[in-house]
Amino acid sequence: MHKDLLRLARAEPAVRRHLAICLAAAVLAGLLVLAQAELLSGVLSGRFAVAALLPLVAVVVVRGALGWLQGVSAGHTATGVKSVLRARLMRRFQESGPAGPRSGELVTLVGRGLDALDPYLTGYLPAAAVASIVPIAVLARLFVADLASALIVLVTLPLIPVFGALVGWTTKTVTERQWRALSRLGGHFLDVVRGLPTLRAFGRARHQSTVIREVAAAHRAATMRTLRVAFLSSLVLELVASLSLALVAVPVGLRLLSGSLHLDTALLVLLLAPEAYLPLRAMGTKFHASVEGVAAADEAFALLAPASGDRDDRTEGTLDGRPREARREDTQPPEIRFEHVTVRYPGREEPALDDVSLVVAPGERVALVGESGGGKSTLLHLLLGFITPSEGRVLVDGVDLATLDLDEWRRRLAFVPQRPHLFAMSVADNIGLGGAASPELIRAAAASAQAAGFVEAMPQGYETVLGERGVNLSAGQRQRVALARAFCRPSAEVLLLDEPTARLDGRSEAAVVEATRTLAEGRTAIVVAHRPAMIGLADRVVRIGAGRIVHDRHSDALAAERGDAR
Repeated sequence: MHKDLLRLARAEPAVRRHLAICLAAAVLAGLLVLAQAELLSGVLSGRFAVAALLPLVAVVVVRGALGWLQGVSAGHTATGVKSVLRARLMRRFQESGPAGPRSGELVTLVGRGLDALDPYLTGYLPAAAVASIVPIAVLARLFVADLASALIVLVTLPLIPVFGALVGWTTKTVTERQWRALSRLGGHFLDVVRGLPTLRAFGRARHQSTVIREVAAAHRAATMRTLRVAFLSSLVLELVASLSLALVAVPVGLRLLSGSLHLDTALLVLLLAPEAYLPLRAMGTKFHASVEGVAAADEAFALLAPASGDRDDRTEGTLDGRPREARREDTQPPEIRFEHVTVRYPGREEPALDDVSLVVAPGERVALVGESGGGKSTLLHLLLGFITPSEGRVLVDGVDLATLDLDEWRRRLAFVPQRPHLFAMSVADNIGLGGAASPELIRAAAASAQAAGFVEAMPQGYETVLGERGVNLSAGQRQRVALARAFCRPSAEVLLLDEPTARLDGRSEAAVVEATRTLAEGRTAIVVAHRPAMIGLADRVVRIGAGRIVHDRHSDALAAERGDAR
């Protein structure tokens, strides 16, 4: 059984209740097989005659009711587990930010992937519960009724789980391969749809269609391999069970003809023997049907694992080592210290950051420069809590960032990314995205970010609804709306900017630089920058290359060096 899924079910009271009802109903229905076989054998042999008909009908009705209850409870269990997993995955995706899973793969996982858990939760778990109890009870009754038949069943019964496990390992391997192909197909298809205008502009749309066909063909081939193995597993289990039943039935028939076995005993053995094998056969069949869902669950819990204990381990209600109520409103910007920080991304051999140590003093403005891919944005993602160090630690006023409440810490941050995301809602709502903001604060923030001019010129001013991703704004305008968001957080003590002028023309760049200069006053600022205008705002310039600090100098010293060189 999947331990993580069972742990999740036990952690949710409603899910735990439905799961307990489901398993109890399945086991009781399985145990009623004993009573049904006893009564039916008595009726057929004439031992109980008509007197047993009413109890037999009652047992059948009760088994039917228990089967209905099991199905309903299993459905509620599956719905509850999938809802909790989807909520946790989305929360994890939101917390991890750019370092999280690709959106296409996440959509496949939370949609088709988690839906494939239904056979596991509604079929395999009840079958496993029945298989762990009913065969033992049937064997005990057979030992009382007929020792020879019981010994045959005892010897042949383990063959089903043995052969099922051998086929199951192969099934698990091919199903995981099929799931990976499906994830690649979903992620690639979403990337192509998003980039379709660019592909058409460069005449590469048909080529990408060919690539999608190839990936889809690989997924289709993997699916057919999975189905072939699944059908093979059913054949193997049915063959083993049929041969085992034949080993029981033939001696029983011969002994019945010779008169050494009573008719009612023979009927009881023939009715009970299949019920000893049936739960194990059903469990094997249900397992093979649920392997895709288990593979998706493995991937889901792998994504959740890095964040599984973060919230519980953080110091509740604290930021800088002091209780929340003890913090003053006029707190000063914190000291930020990176101590021997190394960050490794999955699937990448070289570390994004390699043993980096850096101290940013309170109120200092630091520019991070260097070639793309050197690790500059990774430093910002560490401070935003999107990723955690593989080695080393990040300290905020001497307190390890890993122990802080992330929501509280992020309230002290203002972040302006290189490509700000604007939502299909009003300009005012986009500017006030970081929290409840009054109209006056929103207008003041827009003015400080030099965005008030073009916003007030819009048809409905601040109530103008933007298109998806702010499509009706220029790059410079989108960047100034993002800066206005940061101005809308006057209590933020740390400013993080990731190349805010990378794609702007000279006029827009000058406006953004001037707004950034105003925004950085009285705050600790860490800016990823390439252009001289933005670098000129910094007190220090730290060059990062290949994940290491190449040099760390004050901007005045660098300017003096350039002057001497001339």
